[in-house]
Amino acid sequence: MTVKDEIEARLTAAFSPTELVVTNESHKHQGHAGDDGSGASHFHILIRAEALAAMTRVARHRAVQAALGDLNQRVHAIGLDVG
Repeated sequence: MTVKDEIEARLTAAFSPTELVVTNESHKHQGHAGDDGSGASHFHILIRAEALAAMTRVARHRAVQAALGDLNQRVHAIGLDVG
């Protein structure tokens, strides 16, 4: 399972999102700090879920990070668009 697949599976299980787009942006960071050469170092996540809608922005980000668990240590950067 790829890191992208893991992200999608964890967020789907945690939030049953109405919209989820996970984009691997690692190619944009080749040779930069945090690029480990794996091709799975930088991601952008757009997620919309009813469970997140009533939370504050900070709480939504924390909830997504908690759902990702150990992936936070394996991925250098994750951009979030949460609602």
